Amino acid sequence: MHTQDVQKYFRTYLERNKYRATPERFDVLQAILSIKDHFDADELFLRMKNDGSKVSRATVYNTLDILTECAIVTRDHFGEKLARYELIYGNEPHHHIVCQSCGKIEEFIDKRVDRLARDAAQTMEYELQSGVLHIYGICSDCGSTSSRKESTK
Repeated sequence: MHTQDVQKYFRTYLERNKYRATPERFDVLQAILSIKDHFDADELFLRMKNDGSKVSRATVYNTLDILTECAIVTRDHFGEKLARYELIYGNEPHHHIVCQSCGKIEEFIDKRVDRLARDAAQTMEYELQSGVLHIYGICSDCGSTSSRKESTK
């Protein structure tokens, strides 16, 4: 993905939807482009503050809403109250497996899941727009830890 492409797409979206194309909104986008994992709004805000940005918390939250609207990022809760975000613009669609013990989120791509989503939509007479699978369990690190605790009792 090219930074200029996503910036151009964002600028066009802002103009078309009568949002102001402020430098602060592009600062938020730039900060997101440097994150390679899932993040929450406060993590993003603190990262930007630590990097010397003057952007407000409200601007971060409002910009995340706009970036979600235009499908540059996606918002998920992964079984928590806290919303987590992820850059999706230019990335291949994928699914998630989430550890319910430590909160680790891993991504995977499996064409069988995509076929299942298409087949389910067709069976239910839906036009498929998108589909994401979230699987919840306990990762091997946490499972190994709990197994060791059990064996020491």
